[in-house]
Amino acid sequence: MLSRLIFLFVTIPLVELAILLQVGQWIGLWPTVGLVVATGIGGAALARHQGLRAFLAVQRELAEGRLPGRSLLDGLSILVGGAFLLTPGILTDIAGFSLLLPPSRRWIQRAVQRRLERRVREGTVEFRVFTPGGDIFTRQGEVGTRPPRAGDASDSAEYTDHTNSRD
Repeated sequence: MLSRLIFLFVTIPLVELAILLQVGQWIGLWPTVGLVVATGIGGAALARHQGLRAFLAVQRELAEGRLPGRSLLDGLSILVGGAFLLTPGILTDIAGFSLLLPPSRRWIQRAVQRRLERRVREGTVEFRVFTPGGDIFTRQGEVGTRPPRAGDASDSAEYTDHTNSRD
């Protein structure tokens, strides 16, 4: 996990900087700055438009008494895409626009879902449940698990308690 964070927060900005410097050499400083500003403004406007559509879809599904699964996933994708577009860089702009445009957003969502399903089947995904009292329970390989309730001794052995003792 730490190696992935280092990759995300160190390597990607360095690659983005190298790409921006190369683009700056090809088209010049001010056109490059204009490109970064334009994608930020255009991305923010597109994120606002798509986000409003997702919000209205969530409201409509709730009003119809349905759980808004797809709409919530769209909203999360739009939020992440908007954040990518506000980050200066060519790669982050491509990723951001990909998450904002419905056809590519659906493709990315399906790919992430397939990967998550595979990892759940393999048992390599760990879900954590945080309770209001600060207790943390984990269970591997199952979706929709719950922490054990008081007096629920049969399920409590399946969970790992990661809390410090409060004596």
